[in-house]
Amino acid sequence: MEVRILTRLIVMALLATALTAVAQPGQLSDESLVRALRAGGFTLYFRHAQTEWSQSDHVRAEGDWLSCDPARIRQLSASGRDTATAIGEAMRALNLPVGRVLASPYCRTVRTAELLGLGPVETSTDVMNLRVAEYFGGPGAIVATARAQLARTPAPGTNTVIVAHGNVAREATPVYPGEAEGVVFRPDGDGGFQVVAQITPAEWERLARVFAAR
Repeated sequence: MEVRILTRLIVMALLATALTAVAQPGQLSDESLVRALRAGGFTLYFRHAQTEWSQSDHVRAEGDWLSCDPARIRQLSASGRDTATAIGEAMRALNLPVGRVLASPYCRTVRTAELLGLGPVETSTDVMNLRVAEYFGGPGAIVATARAQLARTPAPGTNTVIVAHGNVAREATPVYPGEAEGVVFRPDGDGGFQVVAQITPAEWERLARVFAAR
C-alpha cells in the first residue's frame, strides 16, 4: 500500500512538473509553436499597440472611453499603427487561422484590432480596462470575465484573438505584456488556461520571415 501511494505521488509530481514546463513562455521551439498555432485551439491576447504617452484618459462619465479624440482619451501613436499593421501581416503570412477577434471598447484597442486585419472586430467589456472597472462591477468582475474568455475553447481549427489592456493581463494572468506584445494561451478544457508563449512585434516579423513559406 505504501509503495502504491508513493508511486502515485511520484507520478503526480512528474505530471505537475510537465504541466509547469508547458505553461512557461518560450518552452516550445519556434517551429513547434507555429505548427501548433496553425492547428488552432489557442487564444492570442494582445495588449494594444504603442500609444501617445503625452495624452491621458479623461473618463468623467460612462462611455467616455469610446472617444477617439486624443484630447480626451489616449490614442495609438503613428508607430503603434504601423506595428499593429505589421503584426497582422506577419500572422497572415504565417497562415494562422483566426475565428473570433475581440477587443476592449477603448478606441486604441479597437483600432489595434482593426489594423491587425484578421477579421471582424467584436467589442467586449469582458476585457475592459481596469481603470474604469467601477462601471462594470469592480476589478474582480473584470478579472473573472477576462479569465473566462481566456479559458474559452476556440471553434475547431481556429484561434481567438483578444486585444485589450496591460492591466487586465497583469491581474488576470501570470504575465504583463508590453504594448503590442502578444501572449499565447492554451485553454485547458477545465475552466483554466496555460501560458504557452510571449511574442513581441519583432518576433512576429522574424517568425514570418522564417516560416511563411514552410
